[in-house]
Amino acid sequence: MIKYRLSCKNCKLIFDSWFATSKEYDKLKKKKLLNCYHCNSLKVEKTLMAPKLINKNFIDEKNKDLKKYKDTIKKYQEFMKKNFEYVGENFSQKARSIYYNDNKEKKRIYGTASKKDLEELKEEGIDTQMIPWVEDKDN
Repeated sequence: MIKYRLSCKNCKLIFDSWFATSKEYDKLKKKKLLNCYHCNSLKVEKTLMAPKLINKNFIDEKNKDLKKYKDTIKKYQEFMKKNFEYVGENFSQKARSIYYNDNKEKKRIYGTASKKDLEELKEEGIDTQMIPWVEDKDN
C-alpha cells in the first residue's frame, strides 16, 4: 500500500488517497478513473510528499514509558501475591461467599472473572476492581 497526497487542479482541494502500488495509481490515472471527490474533476495530480520517518529517539522514549508502566503493574502484582489469597477461576463464588457471610470478615482475594461475572457482582453491590496483569517473563 502507498499513500499519495493528491491535488485537484480544478477546485484546488488537496487530499490523501491510498493505492495498492504506485503502478496502480498510474493505471487508474491513465484510464481516467481518478477524480476529485469534491468537484468530480478528472484534473487530479500527485503532489510532493515527505516520507514518513520513524524517529529512533521517539521509539526509545515510548519503550521507556512502557517499561515504567509494566514495572508499576508488576509491583502491584507482587503486593497482591503477598497480601491477597489467589482463588483463580472461583473469584465470583468466593467474592459472594465473603460478601454474604454473616461475620463479614475482611478477606482479600484476587483471581479471574469474566466481564459478565463482574457486572453481576456490581449489581449485587459487591465492589470489585479490575487491574491489568502482565506475565513475569520479559517480552
